[in-house]
Amino acid sequence: MPLKMIGAGFGRTGTWSTKEALNRLGFPCYHMSEVILNKANANHLDFWRDVSRSPAGSQHDWEKVFAKYSAAIDNPACCVWRELLVAYPDAKVLLTVHPGGAEAWWESVMETIYFTENAWQFKVLQWLTPWGRKFGEMSNKLIWGRALKGVMNDKAKAAARYNAYVDEVKAAVPADKLLIFSVDQGWGPLCRFLGVPEPNGPFPNLNDRASFEKTRNGVLIGAYLTLAGYIGAAVVLMFLVWRFVL
Repeated sequence: MPLKMIGAGFGRTGTWSTKEALNRLGFPCYHMSEVILNKANANHLDFWRDVSRSPAGSQHDWEKVFAKYSAAIDNPACCVWRELLVAYPDAKVLLTVHPGGAEAWWESVMETIYFTENAWQFKVLQWLTPWGRKFGEMSNKLIWGRALKGVMNDKAKAAARYNAYVDEVKAAVPADKLLIFSVDQGWGPLCRFLGVPEPNGPFPNLNDRASFEKTRNGVLIGAYLTLAGYIGAAVVLMFLVWRFVL
């Protein structure tokens, strides 16, 4: 199905809550969680690594990853929102922004998803596993490099990049096709933008830092186990060499 909604907002701008909201409103939504947690999408990481290796503006067979979805938000899709708008010209654009502004967004990123750049445990996964190498390369080139210009280690520069990015989206997308949205606004603006009735119940509140830490810790535990497995194998090999060769 063609995308009807393209999310341009960076990760950690309420995208997981918005993903759940879009799902409830009848817009099956693509999100980073669909890349790393959905086993049916096991080949998607290869696709996004190829995107990260291509020049900005390149077109790809987007239906390879979006065929089952009518909306896409969060990384890595937000990094190619311009390309997606060319491929899906009838789609609307949703720019999620952090309720606390640019500096609050930066702090949230640095405490959560930036672990792919600054955690030694993830570097172990990159060194020892194909999945780690693919995800590390994709995120480094596409998210932290292309979209965020390599500025995340400098708070002031990162905040400036965030604000400049908002201005870039506003300048590029016609006002009638763009919604700048913060999750604390609730259902109203999103539903009016999509032309659908508001559902009963509160707006979803997912992916708070505690929830994310659980996901991140699962990845890091995997790194520990992988490293322990390699160390154990090395110890066994050394013992065999000592026992039967030396």
